[in-house]
Amino acid sequence: MTVQTTVLKNGITVATQRFDNVESVSVGAWFKAGTRNEQDHEHGIAHMLEHMAFKGTATRSARDLAEAIENVGGDINAATSVETTSFFVRVLRQDTALAIDVLADILQNSRFDADELEREKHVVLQELGAATDTPDDVVFDRFTETAFRHQPVGRSILGTRDTIASFTSDMIRAYVDREYSGERMVIAATGAVDHDEIVRMAEQRFSTMKPSAEGRELGLAHYVGGDYREQRALQDTQLVLGFEGRAYHVRDYYCSQVLAMLLGGAMSSRLFQEVREKHGLCYSIYAFHWGFSDTGIFGVHAATEPGDLPKLLELIIGELSRAAFDIEQSELDRARAQFRASLLMSGESAPSRAGQIARQILLFGRPIPNEELLLRLDNLTVARLRDLAGRIFVESAPTVSAVGPVDTLMDMDDIRARLAAGAPQQGTAQHRRAAVG
Repeated sequence: MTVQTTVLKNGITVATQRFDNVESVSVGAWFKAGTRNEQDHEHGIAHMLEHMAFKGTATRSARDLAEAIENVGGDINAATSVETTSFFVRVLRQDTALAIDVLADILQNSRFDADELEREKHVVLQELGAATDTPDDVVFDRFTETAFRHQPVGRSILGTRDTIASFTSDMIRAYVDREYSGERMVIAATGAVDHDEIVRMAEQRFSTMKPSAEGRELGLAHYVGGDYREQRALQDTQLVLGFEGRAYHVRDYYCSQVLAMLLGGAMSSRLFQEVREKHGLCYSIYAFHWGFSDTGIFGVHAATEPGDLPKLLELIIGELSRAAFDIEQSELDRARAQFRASLLMSGESAPSRAGQIARQILLFGRPIPNEELLLRLDNLTVARLRDLAGRIFVESAPTVSAVGPVDTLMDMDDIRARLAAGAPQQGTAQHRRAAVG
């Protein structure tokens, strides 16, 4: 299944991949613009735009847009992230032209009506309120805000009550005009598709999309780390312990992904076995690694009763520190197999594959063949994982985010000291790098 790409005259990249023996088409438009592109007073406007795109165009009302897709049994949605925004539709193959027509309509002809905006502000405020009432959402928002203090890359996607209330139709139009253009856009379609037909439809329906936009000058993100604790009357304390991760483009990105899988990606992982199975301190514990275009973040999330918090953190720190000198080949093989299976299985889903292709083109300038990704996995070694673990967990400044009863949580100086003490006596950065070669 080969990915075909064509660049239109106005800079839009059209990418398709045909899936045999399927009846549906997943098609969407992805833009290289997200919450990171917002100015301070615009915090949350990328997400508000995602909502307002479905609230009516010059020829279709909000209800017309929904019914156009749902009358043929399809579904339409959108998503906002730190660095991208996407609008996507899934329909049966005979309704592909309709799907592209609706996408083109909302992206080029949305009215951003002032009355609709006022109503939608209330919807988004309800969404913000629900997130604020959910401790495991709050702990992650505060985690990224603390790790990337006073930077757009660390801000929550929803915005704040004040910024949401301040948005106007003209502000949304200005954001679109500044950030949305053909050269920053990918139309990806997967499933029962014909590349030439998708290109023809895109040329016809997206011809008015301007080729370039002013864009917002983005400064480099800087991980700083830090400590955030919020006292709440909860049964459990939500905890995230994190460190500086790796950007998409760097050599250690896939190594970081596999390290997260090894430490806390499945039931056989170190943290799950040690913290949950052996000591029964929590229901769920997992490690994660998020990459951005110029930085990344590595973390561990768990929740436990306040009385178990000191032991929980002690065990997490112990496992992270041990990874700098004690990783077995069998662990690498298992984590690599899990990552490989996840990659290939996600590629069997047409909607997932469309998003994967689009993001690769926006971030790397091209779709990356699975064979190339699998080769990078195959080149990983135990020595590289140990070296990376030492650089992340021992040498990086930690970030702590905790929500709930936090009185029993050890202070930041103790956390730093325990992380440093966990390093092997001869496991210095110099020794680890010498082992890598």
